[in-house]
Amino acid sequence: MKLALHWKILIGLGLGIVLGLVLNMVGPGVRSAAGPDGLYVAALDFAINLNQLLGDLFKRSLQFIAVPIILFAMILAIGSLGDLKKLGRIGGKTVGIFACTAFSSVAVGLLLVNLIQPGGSRFISPEAREKLMASLQTESASKVMTAAKSVKPWDLAREIIPTNPFDALVRGDMMQVVVFALLLGVGLSLLPRERSAPVFAAIEGLNEAFILIVRGIMHVAPYGVFCLIVPIVANLGFAVLSSLAAYCLTVLLGLAVIQFVIYPTVVKLFSRMTIRDFFKGLAQVQLVAFSSSSSAATLPVTIQTVRDRLGVPADITSFVCAMGAKINMDGTALMQAVATVFLAQFYAIELSMTQQISIVFTAVFSAIGSPGIPSGGMVMLVIVLRSVGVPADGIAMILAVDRVLDMCRTVVNVTGDAAVAVAVAGTESGKPGSAPTAAA
Repeated sequence: MKLALHWKILIGLGLGIVLGLVLNMVGPGVRSAAGPDGLYVAALDFAINLNQLLGDLFKRSLQFIAVPIILFAMILAIGSLGDLKKLGRIGGKTVGIFACTAFSSVAVGLLLVNLIQPGGSRFISPEAREKLMASLQTESASKVMTAAKSVKPWDLAREIIPTNPFDALVRGDMMQVVVFALLLGVGLSLLPRERSAPVFAAIEGLNEAFILIVRGIMHVAPYGVFCLIVPIVANLGFAVLSSLAAYCLTVLLGLAVIQFVIYPTVVKLFSRMTIRDFFKGLAQVQLVAFSSSSSAATLPVTIQTVRDRLGVPADITSFVCAMGAKINMDGTALMQAVATVFLAQFYAIELSMTQQISIVFTAVFSAIGSPGIPSGGMVMLVIVLRSVGVPADGIAMILAVDRVLDMCRTVVNVTGDAAVAVAVAGTESGKPGSAPTAAA
């Protein structure tokens, strides 16, 4: 029986969760019974480490093609648009819709965290509070805070322009790569066609080659997703979520509102695509995003799926999705707003209305600066915490449960990229791909 790719990925994800839970449950017993050097312990560690290695290889293969895909696709998108007025129009629509969804997402997060109050005494007992306070000093939290010391909000705007575009390509700085591709594409578009045509032809050939690589990688996606999820569940389990369950549920509820209310509204307002077709076409992208926890690594799959399965024109797909991989971080912005107020409640710090309004803007702009890697939003969360005087040490609590939440908000982020691509295409052509195709 031939199954669609997204069903194969879903099966791989489910089997990986099952194996991870089994390894998580038998791990403590094996280690206590056999000692740290026992044969069964070595076999357990080998199984976890092998899956970790294979999963990392799959994710690195996606990251490997993310930068060239963005570079070539953006240049070709601008070249195919041709008219710089059209480019400005599409760019304005893209940024405008992204801004509306971002501010709406943060507002939803603040509303929920103030209503539920997950950091209050109703959900965290004095005993649990003492245990959490005792566990705040962790190596991971120290690394996050150290990484954030040199980051200032104004630097986000300053660092948009690369001082060395080739250095930006090497480091994989997605925002600078987008700007480099944008400027190069505009420059080529302004040249006489006989001068720019050979360059565009070469870039188109390279772009098609990388698209073939993406399709090849997607053939092993079910196995890659399986290997990615096994060590996460095996090392984490679900026990760590219990003491912070209210915080986790608040974030997940906010992400659900974005995913199933805000984005479908955008799709319905600006296009003729049905919500069923939209989510059906995006299934495999969401599964890859969930397992990789990286919007940058998922980008090649996002571009291919939005173009082939949602029927959005290639130029709009490349432009919007490449921009979205960096500036559309609605799930991350919501998390930062919820986490900031949650920690304020935990420390019994009263935040004024002015401070909460400032959280809206700080969370939106710091989310844009978040790297598209697993838990990349944690570094920028320190900025939001410090902006309203909440102790950044509390980030250790967030880190304890962030791995699972990061997987969920990455799904939201890539869904937002697709929703805005469909919306922009709808305003340009009236009906961007009314139904998924059989491609991919």
